[in-house]
Amino acid sequence: MRSLLAMWVGWRFYLARQSNRFINFISFASTAGIALGVMVLIVVLSAMNGFEKELEQRLLGVVSHGELVGVNEPIHQWQSIVDDASQVPGIVAAAPFVRMQGLVQKVGGFQGLTVMGIDIGNEAKVSNIQQFMSPKSWQSLSEHNSNNIVLGKGLAKSLDLTVGQSLNLYMPNLNGKSQNKIGAAKSHRFVVSGIFELGGELDMSTAYIPMQYAAKTLNLGDSVSGVRIKADDVFAAPRLIRDLGYSQQQYVYISDWTRTQGHLYQDIQLVRMVMYLVLALVIAVACFNIVSTLVMAVRDKQSEIAILLTMGMRKASVMLIFVVQGAFNGVLGCVIGAVLGVTISINLSAIARGIESILGIQLLSADVYFIDFLPSQLQVNDVITVVCLAFVMSVIATLYPAWKASQTPPARALAGR
Repeated sequence: MRSLLAMWVGWRFYLARQSNRFINFISFASTAGIALGVMVLIVVLSAMNGFEKELEQRLLGVVSHGELVGVNEPIHQWQSIVDDASQVPGIVAAAPFVRMQGLVQKVGGFQGLTVMGIDIGNEAKVSNIQQFMSPKSWQSLSEHNSNNIVLGKGLAKSLDLTVGQSLNLYMPNLNGKSQNKIGAAKSHRFVVSGIFELGGELDMSTAYIPMQYAAKTLNLGDSVSGVRIKADDVFAAPRLIRDLGYSQQQYVYISDWTRTQGHLYQDIQLVRMVMYLVLALVIAVACFNIVSTLVMAVRDKQSEIAILLTMGMRKASVMLIFVVQGAFNGVLGCVIGAVLGVTISINLSAIARGIESILGIQLLSADVYFIDFLPSQLQVNDVITVVCLAFVMSVIATLYPAWKASQTPPARALAGR
């Protein structure tokens, strides 16, 4: 009952206009600061979640989770590796590939290009690259004896090529099946049968051709360069690929996505941690404004405090009055910040496109990043964590001024009234 009385008095103190308008201004500033910090933190975390989701679904959906590549010679019994992979819990699928590397000529010089020979039936099990090209382009890779090639949009633009035109790939003349014997460079002609648009480095340096034609070009016969692996959990992929590789009779290079694309994931996590820390400090600074508000409120309400104490109210109840008064600032800031943060996060991609349209700029370039839009994925856990963090910090900020209020000497306060 006494707690309810203290909370009711605290609510009345919060609603009452202070005699000093400066106290009202500081109170407003603390609430606005908390709301701003909560809003920005929710938006930033949603953006980081969006980048992580796009990395997993977009980039890691195309880049293999792991690869087993032959050492000094191609893999002859690749079907046995695929069969072994199917027996490993956690590995979803495996697919063979033939990798070719060479140079293509463009205005001003040459550009390196990695050409992946794939079998579309098996490749669809380990990659979603077909989602980033037209069905016609994808089907063109099923023509085993054709010299069709599907280029990234950025590369096609750089080479000024369109569908139907041809390009020459200059690569070392590998002598038979022994890939360590290199002869003079040889030119291989391909016809552009399609364009895929993924963004980032892959758009500029990767192309796809039928696997059988690639094997014929390299004189591999029925052998392949390696086997691509897809894992159910991308974070378990390094362990699964290592276990599979160690079980093989042939010597193979073991590689996984953390070696080639892991830096992107680490960068996202680092930015998330730094922004969380910085914005948490912003909320903490806003919460310290509550200290200033309550210190001035205590001085302004000394006579009322003295009257409550002389009427028998306990010091703990007096302390609770000002904790409640300060906590209302935190609650209001948390609610406003959460509502604004959730609203902006849900519409973040559309807001970013609007800003790009109005200012005539591009926030994210597909030539640099693996996406050309600002992603967002709102998670309820993030909202709850941020709101709880801000509320706890605002309550902590009230403790010292509330304690000072409970130590007010009634006689002195009433004598100076």
